[in-house]
Amino acid sequence: MERYLYTAMGGALHTLTAQRIHANNLANAATTGFRADMESVSAYQVQGAGFASQVLAQEQRPTTDFTPGAMEETGRSLDVAIRGSGFLSVLDANGNEAYTRAGNLNVDADGRLLSDGHEVTGVDGPIQVPDYRSITVGQDGTITVVPVGGNATLQVGQLKLVNPPISGMDKGEDGLFRQQGGAAAADPNVVVESGHLERSNVNAVDEMVNTLSLSRTFEVQIRMMKTADELSSAGSRLIRGS
Repeated sequence: MERYLYTAMGGALHTLTAQRIHANNLANAATTGFRADMESVSAYQVQGAGFASQVLAQEQRPTTDFTPGAMEETGRSLDVAIRGSGFLSVLDANGNEAYTRAGNLNVDADGRLLSDGHEVTGVDGPIQVPDYRSITVGQDGTITVVPVGGNATLQVGQLKLVNPPISGMDKGEDGLFRQQGGAAAADPNVVVESGHLERSNVNAVDEMVNTLSLSRTFEVQIRMMKTADELSSAGSRLIRGS
C-alpha cells in the first residue's frame, strides 16, 4: 500500500511543479523574447530496506525551449530582434553580465541604454547615448545618432552580441540567461534587425491545454492518495479485528 501511496504522492508533487511552469509560460505569452520553460524529471530508486523495488520521480531543473519566436515589425528605431541564434548582453541586478532576447531598448534620463530595466552592454562596456535627433542600430549592433543641435552622425557604441552554445546556458529567475563558466565572447556573426521585436515563443493554446490536463491529472492523483489511505485503514481494522 505504501508503494501505491508514494507513487501517487510523487506524481502529485511533479504535477504541481509542472502547473507552476506552464502557468508562468502562459503569463509570459506576450513578453518580448521570452523562452518557454519545460518541466524535467528523472527516476530514482528509493533507498532503504524493503524499498528495493520502489522507483519515484525526482524533479530536475526546468529546461528551456530555445526555438525562436516570430518577428514582429514595429518601425521603432530602438526595437531590435536577433535574426537566428544569439543574445544581447546586459548587466543583471548584481552588475554581472547576462543575456537576453528582449530587444525593446530605451534610453533613460542619464543616457544609459536599457533593456527591460537592465543596462545594455556594448563591446567596450556600457553604452552611453547623448541627446539625439535620430538614432540608428545597424545589423552588426553599431549604434549611431545625430545629436541635438548637430547634423553629423556620431557612433556611440556597439551592442555586444553573443552566441554561446545553448547547452551551457542557464536561465535565472529574473528571466536572463547566463553562460556556465563566465562571460561569453562577442560574436560578429550575430545579426540584429532594427525596427522589429521577437515575440515570445510560448504557444498560449498549448499552454492552456497543458494546464487543464495537469489539473485533471492532479485530481486523479489526490483520489489515488485518498484511496490508498482508505485501503490502509481498512486493512488495519481487519488486523485489529482478527
